[in-house]
Amino acid sequence: MLDTASFATVVAALPTLAPSVALGAAVGVVMALTGAGGGILAVPLLVFGLHLPLPQAAPTGLIAVGAAAALAAVLGLREGIVRYRAAGFMGAVGVALAPVGVWLAARLPATPLLLGFAALLMWVSWRSWRPANGAAAHAPGGISCRLDPDEGRLRWTGRCAQALAATGATAGLLSGLFGVGGGFVIIPALQRVSDLDLRSIQATSLTVIALVSTSGVVAAAASGALDWSVALPFGAGAVAALVAGRQMAQHLPAPLLRRTFGALTFVVALMMLARALGWRLG
Repeated sequence: MLDTASFATVVAALPTLAPSVALGAAVGVVMALTGAGGGILAVPLLVFGLHLPLPQAAPTGLIAVGAAAALAAVLGLREGIVRYRAAGFMGAVGVALAPVGVWLAARLPATPLLLGFAALLMWVSWRSWRPANGAAAHAPGGISCRLDPDEGRLRWTGRCAQALAATGATAGLLSGLFGVGGGFVIIPALQRVSDLDLRSIQATSLTVIALVSTSGVVAAAASGALDWSVALPFGAGAVAALVAGRQMAQHLPAPLLRRTFGALTFVVALMMLARALGWRLG
């Protein structure tokens, strides 16, 4: 039976329950359709939809991103399309850097953080409108991580390890700093340095996101930056929507999804820029 204090806590959380689930579902759909991108939209949704400050919105967004990515990673492992050694290596480097990002986010002023996030969104939007990276996009000698056709595994070289470590470090730092999963870094990087097919790249990226997000969430929870009454329903909505969205993704053209995501990201970037400059939207 609930005591008075617990009952008051439950009642106070009710107005944010439905919006949290709905916004989390939006993140899950984006992740299902693109293999990335959900994390970079999670924080703006929380900032504008639930009016959370950026240092609190970032780890809350990681709850949804990490939970949805973990589910997608399990499904990818069952299908045998996750390059789990590469994912584990990038994830380990990212896990080490994510707490550094959380530490910085708690100490940097709000305006520089918002401006940095807006700039990041602009960059992601620009990349989404560029032609998709394919084999022709590789510079001569640029593929440092090649798939062994006989074993079905990546051939590990010094160059490959360096490329994967740099990717994991960037994803981890941005994850802790802005609450993003890092898929927008991991997917282009793997397309540039490996000869993996897109489904394998997306599944591997989501596995790294799951590992890195866990580190960021733990660091944020330890510092008291998480509001669980928002984070848990937000994460639940993302997981449920990701399961449904995986079916939709098979019937929609990838270029359309990529450019739609880019346009949406550009609009959100303008909103974050306006917030950084002191304009209140909504």
